[in-house]
Amino acid sequence: MSRAFDVTLIRWGPFDLPTDRHKDMTSTRRKFLGSVTNGLHGAALAWLFSRDLYDSSGLLAAEEHTTRRRAFDLLPKPSHVRPRAKAVIQLMMQGGPSQVDLFDPKPELDRNHGKSILKDIARDLSSPESAGGLMRSPFKVANHGECGMPVSELLPHTAKHVDDIALVRSMFNTNQNHEPAIYKIQSGKTMPGLPSLGAWVTYGLGTVNQDLPAYVVLDSPDGRLPTNHVQNWQSGYLPPLYQGTRMRSKGLPILNLKPETEEPSEVERLSRDLLGKLDRIHRNKRPGQLQLDARIASYELAARMQLSASDALDATRETAQTLAGYGIGEKETDSYGRQCLLARRLVERGVRFIQVYPVGQQWDNHSNIGSSLRSICGKTDKPIAGLLNDLKQRGLMDEVLVVWGGEFGRLPIAQMRPDTDPAKAGRDHGPTGFSVWFAGAGIKGGTMYGSTDEIGWRAAENRVSVNDWHATILHLLGLNNEELFFENHGLKERLTGVEKVRVVREIMA
Repeated sequence: MSRAFDVTLIRWGPFDLPTDRHKDMTSTRRKFLGSVTNGLHGAALAWLFSRDLYDSSGLLAAEEHTTRRRAFDLLPKPSHVRPRAKAVIQLMMQGGPSQVDLFDPKPELDRNHGKSILKDIARDLSSPESAGGLMRSPFKVANHGECGMPVSELLPHTAKHVDDIALVRSMFNTNQNHEPAIYKIQSGKTMPGLPSLGAWVTYGLGTVNQDLPAYVVLDSPDGRLPTNHVQNWQSGYLPPLYQGTRMRSKGLPILNLKPETEEPSEVERLSRDLLGKLDRIHRNKRPGQLQLDARIASYELAARMQLSASDALDATRETAQTLAGYGIGEKETDSYGRQCLLARRLVERGVRFIQVYPVGQQWDNHSNIGSSLRSICGKTDKPIAGLLNDLKQRGLMDEVLVVWGGEFGRLPIAQMRPDTDPAKAGRDHGPTGFSVWFAGAGIKGGTMYGSTDEIGWRAAENRVSVNDWHATILHLLGLNNEELFFENHGLKERLTGVEKVRVVREIMA
């Protein structure tokens, strides 16, 4: 697994050219290179130098450079089939949203509340010692829109957009614990160290904006990483160029992007010229070093981002009406609203893949579901509706695919308390049947696809695996899951593995 790194600059101080008085700097070439390649100058010059190798047509300027051309880059690449979507915003709801309380009402739970089915369901429990009987939902569900899609009272804003949503109620995962289930959702297998969905997408398609990262992660504004940490957006055995870049939705999006002090323009130019030549020498003597290429590419990107990132992430440029639509300025919704707004601003500027995470695992409702589920829905519902509305108003729904869902759902039985009041109980992890939804480019709005059994325990009709879900997202982006591969140790590795998968065409327009 490649070591993760951020597009972050560290300021380096001025230095003198080597002389006899600088034995410590000239003792080794490595020391010298190390002293000059950290920071803004190395970032900017590496990019400037990379442009020197190409003429105005994009071809190599001289034949001698042909063998030194980089094997991997983020330039736009052709799709396998006609794409429906140009970009993806993944609303990653880690923790496991409860399908039977949000989108998949089950009258059988009302009729059989308290009945024990522990013997049947025991193998799917992560905490069997606290399992109870069947538990009805403490929340009301009503049908909405022309399609009549059932949505919980906890999601009143999302409910207004159901005619733009394709709801899949027959998803299933293969593990009942968060970590392996999240690995499965992110990379197709229940193990660490593999490329994430976003890395595969950027590897397959590149990006149209070379001044911003192709793959951006907007996680908790307080700096807390989600479950599985940076492995959610790692590149695995793909070149590290394709891993996600974390950005903050409050304060400076990326630390140390700007220099502490401005240098005279001529000093900057001379510094960049020198560092560029050193970068050229260093890289050309080490062809095929993917981590080196990725590190230099991150410096190049950082130099270009000094202007583009500041503009893309400046939410103060939005109107008061737009901010209010995302719930920005309201205590409950401000944090996630800012994340969703920045996702729109980034995707509008050509970023290919964006992941948005709420704080922590607030969907992990093992107890007091009456208040805990209401809380996380209250924090995310209005911002998500604001995102869908904003994309629609700006004409971006025909270009952007929005995907909502967690790593699994919840079980239809009670957990933690024996009380008859379901609001005081909770639900254990439910990987065998849960709900996700799609909206935007290529999606047939108002669609309800698949179903779980009569109590909402297992996916029953038109079952959709995680790899089917991956194949469907790739297809909407114009990528064939079988043709998208990377040769690793003699094997053609794929996001969808070697299992038989299918594209869920029934949800497509």
